[in-house]
Amino acid sequence: MANVPTPHIGAQLGEIAETVIMAGDPLRAKFMAEKFLENPVQFNSVRGMLGFTGMHNGKRVSVMGHGMGIPSIGIYTYELYNFYGVKTIIRVGSAGSLHRDLHVGDLCIAIGACTNSNYGSQYELPGVFAPIADFELARRAADACERMGYSYKVGNVLSSDTFYTENAHNDRWMNMGVLAIEMEAAALYMNAARSGNRALVILTISDHLLTGEATTAEERQNTFTRMMDVAFSL
Repeated sequence: MANVPTPHIGAQLGEIAETVIMAGDPLRAKFMAEKFLENPVQFNSVRGMLGFTGMHNGKRVSVMGHGMGIPSIGIYTYELYNFYGVKTIIRVGSAGSLHRDLHVGDLCIAIGACTNSNYGSQYELPGVFAPIADFELARRAADACERMGYSYKVGNVLSSDTFYTENAHNDRWMNMGVLAIEMEAAALYMNAARSGNRALVILTISDHLLTGEATTAEERQNTFTRMMDVAFSL
């Protein structure tokens, strides 16, 4: 852990907590810092990827953006796990539903992450790796949803490398029980597995790929607080 600051994170050792809650949009990270943290201190602004550390219910917690897509979250979470001593990363983000009973505003706890990305090829495994969440974190997240009365489902998601896709084949993923599509969970889970650390992804359904339900970017940035409530309770 001597390679800090990194080209992407300007923090010194000790400025980032062992638990980091991340969001794709750095403004969502800023929102979380202002809403959930006591006396937040900014530790990063490199490339506009804001990061803050503060206290929440007596526990030191950091929040940070990770950008869009597997390459971006792959870089940030690798550096956090391997250079900054981070032990737990919880991603909160938005997703498109593929399940009839998973509606806009509902939460999805990603226990596993399928992907069409080639990210896992770097490990040169003699097969296909199944990226999964930390079970204890997932169980506690489900318990928190029950306790808070939030509508949720736990299951598999698809981490897609593309947002605009020529041939999405959503029906094929639906046939395999995939609940929703997002763009980062698989890389986070692989980085956690390789570094021997913990990770969880909690998603808010922002649009429904079957019914056409949708939310605005402003609503996603400022009102998707239920997944944050759950993440900060873990």
